[in-house]
Amino acid sequence: MHGKSIELFLVNGTADSLITAELLNWNGKAIKIPRTEVQACDRDDITGVGVYFLFCKEDDGADSVYIGEAENVLTRLKQHLSDKEDYYWNSAVVFVGRDLNKALIRYLEDRLVNIARDCGRYKVLTKNTYSKTVMKESQVASMEEFIDNIKILISTLGYSVLTPIPKAKDDTKYLYCKGSGADAKGFISAGGLTVLKGSQVSDGTVPSFATKGKSYYRLRQQLENDGTIINRVFQRDYEFNAPSAASAVVVGHTSNGNVDWKDENGTKLKDI
Repeated sequence: MHGKSIELFLVNGTADSLITAELLNWNGKAIKIPRTEVQACDRDDITGVGVYFLFCKEDDGADSVYIGEAENVLTRLKQHLSDKEDYYWNSAVVFVGRDLNKALIRYLEDRLVNIARDCGRYKVLTKNTYSKTVMKESQVASMEEFIDNIKILISTLGYSVLTPIPKAKDDTKYLYCKGSGADAKGFISAGGLTVLKGSQVSDGTVPSFATKGKSYYRLRQQLENDGTIINRVFQRDYEFNAPSAASAVVVGHTSNGNVDWKDENGTKLKDI
C-alpha cells in the first residue's frame, strides 16, 4: 500500500454541511450531503451517473445504510425524500465518475451491497440488486479499482460501512474477560476492542444495567436482535469502540474495561 493524497473541500465552510472529497489522479468524486440540503441542491456534479449511500439510525441506535445507483443521483435523492420509506436517513454520500454508465453502476451497487453485508458493521437496507451485469474483464478491473477508492473516501468521511472487522495477527496479544457466566476473548484493534467469535456473554443482565449503563444495555440487545449474539455466544467477530463497551456487554453490567480485560497472566489492560 502507498500513501494517498485526498482533497477535502467544505463547500459552505463547515464540516456539517456539503463536503466533496477527491483522490489525486482519479476521475471519481465523493460528495457528502445532509438530507436537509438535498432539496435545494443544484450542483451539476451530483446530477451525474453514480452510486450513493443513505445513512440512517435505527430505533435501537444501530447504524443502517441504503445503497443504491442512479443515472441522475440528485434526482434519485429527491425521490427518496418524497418516498414513503420504512427508514429515515440523515445524510447521503454520493460517488460519481465521468466514465460510469448504467451497466457499471449496477455492478458497483451489487458489489458494494455485498461488501457492506460481509463487513457486518451496518444493517443493509437494500433488498435487491442486479447481479447479472455482463462486463468485460477490463471493465471489472476498472470498477474494482473504483471500489477500492470508494472504500478509502467513505472511511475518510467517517463511515466504516465498507471496513472489515479487524483480524488477529500472529503477534496479537489476546485479552480475556470473565464473570457471571461470561467467558470472552478479544484483542485491542484500531477502532477499540474486537471480541472474537465463540466468546460467551453472561447469563443475563443486572437490573441497574438498563439505567446506569443504558447505551451498553441497548447495544447488547441490538447484538442479540441482529444475530451477532445467539444463545449467549458471539456468532462472529465484533469490534466495540472501547474496552468498557465490550466488557459491559460481555458481563451484563457497567464495567471498567481497563480493569476487566486481562491477559493470560491476569495482568489488567491498564497495566499492560
